[in-house]
Amino acid sequence: MSAATAGPSSPLGLLTGPILPLLLRFALPNMVAMVAVALAAMAETSYVGQFGPAALAGMALVFPFVMLQSMLSAGAMGGGVSSAVSRALGGGDGERASVLAVHALWIGIVAGILFMALMLVLGPWFMSKLGGSGETLAQAVAYSEVAFTGSIFIWLVNTLSSVIRGTGNMRVPSATLILVAMAQVAIGGALGLGWLSWPPLGMRGVAAGGVLANAAGGFFLWSYLATGRGKVKLPVRGTPLVRQHMHDILRVGAVACISPLQTVLTILILTRLVTYFGTEALAGYGIGTRLEFLLVPIAFAIGVASVPLVGMAIGAGNIQRARQAAWTAAALATAVMGALGLVVAVAPEVWTALFTRETAVIQSSASYFHCAGPFYGLFGVGLSLYFSSLGAGKASGPVLAGTLRLAVVAVGGALLAYWNAPAWMVFSLVGMGMAVYGISTVLFVWYTPWGER
Repeated sequence: MSAATAGPSSPLGLLTGPILPLLLRFALPNMVAMVAVALAAMAETSYVGQFGPAALAGMALVFPFVMLQSMLSAGAMGGGVSSAVSRALGGGDGERASVLAVHALWIGIVAGILFMALMLVLGPWFMSKLGGSGETLAQAVAYSEVAFTGSIFIWLVNTLSSVIRGTGNMRVPSATLILVAMAQVAIGGALGLGWLSWPPLGMRGVAAGGVLANAAGGFFLWSYLATGRGKVKLPVRGTPLVRQHMHDILRVGAVACISPLQTVLTILILTRLVTYFGTEALAGYGIGTRLEFLLVPIAFAIGVASVPLVGMAIGAGNIQRARQAAWTAAALATAVMGALGLVVAVAPEVWTALFTRETAVIQSSASYFHCAGPFYGLFGVGLSLYFSSLGAGKASGPVLAGTLRLAVVAVGGALLAYWNAPAWMVFSLVGMGMAVYGISTVLFVWYTPWGER
């Protein structure tokens, strides 16, 4: 066998190479790309901050739905796509991997259209039920009307990126996402704030930057696969849709989609509780959750790097190696996110000062970090094991862990609302939910069979 065939990113290399170096090699470009995406979101928040506290509060209302779309397309369904492709390659069936890529493309297109329709029709109602009203609601709706019109492009980018990651190629999707993030920052600033003599379009202009940037990224990835430059091809015209191939993706991806829904429902409950404390508290909470939007991609980068390692090992019948890859990724995610969480818990001003100088908003964000920051490490281990479980085709355990987290937040939130508890107790509930999620995910993955007899 040639060196090219047995290289570190080939199926054989992924099945035999040392796990930690492979994991770091895959995680680094993913991490850079995810941090770039998160920094683009930070830049958006910075732009919106120039429109005043009402606009920042509006972003806090729309943020859970933006996060939901990202987690569904890149994480849950994307993990199902990567898992199916990597298991096919691990079993030595490259033709099946290409057929699965086509089915994944159609799933992503349909899902993007459905998400767009849902948010354009019901988005304002959802945000009003979160407590949005007046100028705050108007700003949230202005952003969401443009952002979710481009949902199909978000799904296209994340679905095709997941196909490529399933082959062990992390560089192409990572480079694409970095360029998309850079374009989003530039176009969003130009259209939203009126750079280069453009008329300032406010919230709608900021949202348009993301739509246009992702449209370009999606069509590039489609071209990359369609022209045969990847390890799998995209023979759209010559591939009929087959229920078995759809099932191979959806049996993992559809179940995994429950987890982001739980996560966002958890955020919605917490957001609704925070609205009782006023616009400044909501804006401060929004700044706090923006850091999670930066930390989640870090765990995503590590977890998704484990998917081809776990998936190909499962496809080849090497369960011990799949387990080893999962626990190695979990330890790495815990260390990175735990360290960052402790930093903001001790010195929250290193983050909050980037977005506002409003004293009340800064105090609200600081309270949030003091209570939630120490638990980011447990949140990281849960997220990483969630992706490893997708690679193994065993998503039910992490989904049950998300159910427990949701139950803790829902019941605890109801009690805190009944008691008229202060904001810091709501923020402590965030940390408690993260702890429950991380610990229960470890236990579920430990006791769930991955094919062992």
